[in-house]
Amino acid sequence: MLHTVIPGETLLQISRNYRTPLQIIIGANPTINPDMIYVGQQIEIPGLPDPDTIPYRIEVSINDRTLKLYRNNELQKMYPIAVGRMLYETPVGDFVIVNRHPYPGGPFGTMWLTLSKEHYGIHGTNDPSSIGNAVSKGCVRMYNQDVEELASIVPNGTAVTIRP
Repeated sequence: MLHTVIPGETLLQISRNYRTPLQIIIGANPTINPDMIYVGQQIEIPGLPDPDTIPYRIEVSINDRTLKLYRNNELQKMYPIAVGRMLYETPVGDFVIVNRHPYPGGPFGTMWLTLSKEHYGIHGTNDPSSIGNAVSKGCVRMYNQDVEELASIVPNGTAVTIRP
């Protein structure tokens, strides 16, 4: 997949966001200067499919506290979610699912879908009463059965758009 560099990014941060070692990214992009990347530059992220080849996409609305799953641009399902609280806002932007972890432990419920932003994901919860509220540390929180269903449908590389 291709990542487009945004203002303030470094190659090291891009490698962290995609959970891909820096040397692997450099190896996949032999013509780049790791010390001089620029806004708008395309960086190949090996191991992830191009999101445009995946029929699914996810849209998260922070204000509506909903996650919408689309297949071929047709709404398939809408899920209630919890979002970040004050000082821990859910990040706005365009991301992809880079990997997944069943039973991540702690407050993360039964499934964790890692987003291409370090420290953020879509996950279940051990506190179902939190769904519908702004209570997380920035992640998108779902009922366990919902995140398990979502994880069974969407592959890694699925585009995730988060908007206010």
